[in-house]
Amino acid sequence: MSRHESDFGRWAAAGLTPSENIKYIRWAVYVLYSFLLSAALLIVLPSYFIKLRLGKGERLFFAERMGIKLPERKRQGPFLWIHAVSVGEVLSLQSLVREIRKRHPSWEIGFSCLTNAGYRMASSRIEGADSLFFVPFDLRRPVRRFLRRLHPDLLVLAESELWPRLIREAGMSGCPVLAINGRISARSFRRYVRLRRLARPLLGGVKLFLVQTETDRSRLETIGVPPDRISVAGNLKCETRLPEFGEGELSEMKRQLGISPGTRMVVAGSIHRGEEGPLLEAFAAARRVRGDVRLILAPRHPEKFADFEKESAGRSFIIRRRTTPSAGGPWDILILDTIGELARFYALADAAFIGGSLIPWGGQNLLEPAFYGKPIFFGPHMENFADLAEWFVQGGGAAVVRTPDELAAMFRFEDESRLAGLGASAKTILDSLQGATAKTLDAIDSLMAHARS
Repeated sequence: MSRHESDFGRWAAAGLTPSENIKYIRWAVYVLYSFLLSAALLIVLPSYFIKLRLGKGERLFFAERMGIKLPERKRQGPFLWIHAVSVGEVLSLQSLVREIRKRHPSWEIGFSCLTNAGYRMASSRIEGADSLFFVPFDLRRPVRRFLRRLHPDLLVLAESELWPRLIREAGMSGCPVLAINGRISARSFRRYVRLRRLARPLLGGVKLFLVQTETDRSRLETIGVPPDRISVAGNLKCETRLPEFGEGELSEMKRQLGISPGTRMVVAGSIHRGEEGPLLEAFAAARRVRGDVRLILAPRHPEKFADFEKESAGRSFIIRRRTTPSAGGPWDILILDTIGELARFYALADAAFIGGSLIPWGGQNLLEPAFYGKPIFFGPHMENFADLAEWFVQGGGAAVVRTPDELAAMFRFEDESRLAGLGASAKTILDSLQGATAKTLDAIDSLMAHARS
């Protein structure tokens, strides 16, 4: 007897057909997921509340996230719900939301975020959305309350925001789900493969995946997503529009920061714990040769600002925080302890280092310094952005630093013409990667038209 015949016999003995058995398995998976998520929230929420409310003076927005306080519909007609997790995803969707509004002025657009930082960024950067709100906790009742109130025609999830309950309930309510700007990192891919049978019900609830690269397409197919539900659209972050600054504006910003003319400045962005040591050692080595170089250090996680400041101070550097009144005085290292300013500092930089790449984290986004035509450096661990990193390195827009000497050379600015070439190439490569917004708009149009027919 074959395995499938044996399975069928067991299902028949239990009074279940194969399709009913699959439904039962899916139901059991969602019950287990809801139980584990509820337990996790009960454990995590109290400490998170204390940390957020008492430590930072911020609200948890519990009523909003539980669906007790719901967003309001502004008018009748088509409703598009777009969701992004935090700051990076919000910034990547600026152009898309703006273009949707131009193309479909009668649509109502709701935009949700997961984090407080993402919400604040969306409040200032997302133009064209009719309402802004927090995504509900991924539990049945809050999600259903949101869906009943908003009655969306299409739910758009950015990148890896694949919440199982939200996807399931949207499908059950007749709302198709579109995943955009998708990427499957090597780390996530390994997890999905191990949990393939559990992942398939989740991924099966997504009508269409728009992914960034062919690698992402291949990984989704391996996990079990049908090829006709995957399309390579490119990276929306490549089309993020950042503020432009003239030479006069840049000079004034440098003056306010106490940066004298001729000073060379490296911005190390989104730095993770474990990277500050090698960076500071390299900076110290370069300063023994060249005294006019400065370092702006931007930790990835705000709660680590004090740790990075303490580590830097232990090396006899003059340390300043961006938010301290003395930030305009002399300094060797400036700790960027604000949210949402990193791109602006990349515009000021003479070179940019991408964090998360000296340790096995997988790297961070390199597109913001590329937008400003800056020479880009990163360590050997760029797995989360492997295709982009390879394109930029092969195209002469970025360089990999693997040794302490190479890292110190980045701070010495020995070959100015080479650095200028890296920056120019970075901008050219970024310009060549445009097109994701148009493809995403076409997919949204198609699914909205089908949902409304």
